[in-house]
Amino acid sequence: MSDIQWDKIGFDAYRTDVVLMARWKDGQWSEIVEDDTFAFTLDPFTCVFHYAVSCFEGLKAFSQKDGKVILFRPEENAHRMQRTARYLGLPEPSDEMFIEMCERCVRANREFLPPYGHDASLYVRPLLMGAQPKMQLTPPNEVIFAVMCAPAGSYYGAFLKSFAAAIPQNYDRAAPKGSGSYKVGANYASTFRPYQIAHNQGYQELLYLNSKTHEFIDEFGSSNFFGIKDNKYVTPLSDSVLPSITNKSLQELAADLGLVVEKRAIPLEELSEFDEVGACGTAVVITPISHIDVKEVLEDNAVTKQFRYMPDGEVGPVCTRLYKALTSIQKGESEDIHGWCHEVKM
Repeated sequence: MSDIQWDKIGFDAYRTDVVLMARWKDGQWSEIVEDDTFAFTLDPFTCVFHYAVSCFEGLKAFSQKDGKVILFRPEENAHRMQRTARYLGLPEPSDEMFIEMCERCVRANREFLPPYGHDASLYVRPLLMGAQPKMQLTPPNEVIFAVMCAPAGSYYGAFLKSFAAAIPQNYDRAAPKGSGSYKVGANYASTFRPYQIAHNQGYQELLYLNSKTHEFIDEFGSSNFFGIKDNKYVTPLSDSVLPSITNKSLQELAADLGLVVEKRAIPLEELSEFDEVGACGTAVVITPISHIDVKEVLEDNAVTKQFRYMPDGEVGPVCTRLYKALTSIQKGESEDIHGWCHEVKM
């Protein structure tokens, strides 16, 4: 698509050429089909509408410097979807099926793959959802697995720019022993209203505390938390945190750069000790945080405490190094020593 301005696209639902789909029924998967209508025909009683029986993944395809096209760590996304599917009682797409459908989606929508040299990628969104019309509170016997994609830039419309965040102490992201560590759609739906309030107040991110005691850092509404201090990369160890593939990659890169990686409980008050703080995930890669305001009630203007890291918009040296280390591997500008890039034969 020659009219796409690759450096100006954001993160949204751009219409591409086809969606890949397969249906699970009677204990087996159908053949994979390509559909250009971008429409599901579903009964109003379909359980996904009533009980949110769905989960999704997000990964990216890149045009690399040498002309190759790659998916970044797709096997990790396949494993995470399988884990979430087990939690929901849904059938698990195999590694082979998951990766094949992602590859075919990239090939079928190749004109929407940003060329090398732009800060953009093709965002691939696998979706697994209950498709059986039913009212019983049991897992569905009919399921749709679909893979779609869209060209994507930065989630927040700016690459490596720091933003303000707030801790909303009157909201929780996930219940103890609940679905917080799984990529189910309902986890994100519950953050929409708090995000709307926060954005109206000038905050880009919300940082949630552990729901049981509100004593420890959990994660941001959209992505994982990490902090930098004393040559250490520190990220929460919590049963309620989604296992981020980006965070996992950054931990390995941090170790490559000589940082000590600590995955542990992080008390709220330790926020005052960090030199840099960031949110990390597939869509954002890294969103550096300029400051965090603690708000007893999100809707009120009162701030009970503020943790400041740097002036708004500025980015610390470690976040910059980590961002460049990860994105240079994705773009094929540095050696992929960890074997993260999965080539897609076009």
